[in-house]
Amino acid sequence: MEPEEDTAALAAQELIVSYSRMRRRIREFASDLTPSQTSVLSRLSKEGESSLSLLAQAERVRPQSMAATLSALDERGLIARRPDPDDGRRQLINLSGTGENYVRDYRKARDEWLARMLREHATEAEIADLREALLLIERITRV
Repeated sequence: MEPEEDTAALAAQELIVSYSRMRRRIREFASDLTPSQTSVLSRLSKEGESSLSLLAQAERVRPQSMAATLSALDERGLIARRPDPDDGRRQLINLSGTGENYVRDYRKARDEWLARMLREHATEAEIADLREALLLIERITRV
């Protein structure tokens, strides 16, 4: 094995560990929701109205699992449902006003925490290096 391959493999392992740790820390801001519930709220916020079947497909879960996730979000008033005008058997799902506020507050808390951690634990040069590394991560994940 060439040294470059060893270095790349080591960097890949370290990146995965760091990514997992960061995801766990960020999830703490939505600790009252499951990761699946948080993911659905985020998807609805970004992509807008959807159906149960499309959400299940996008999240790579069975429709029954998505129904349970949506039921929990509905009980908390975080989503709104309406009949699909093109198919009376389907419902269209979107964020409720409460859901929009939840997502906005979650993102604000998450972003503020991460910015504070960077200010407290990294130099300006390290932050610049991180931004360069993020450009690389973005490039390799677009392949």
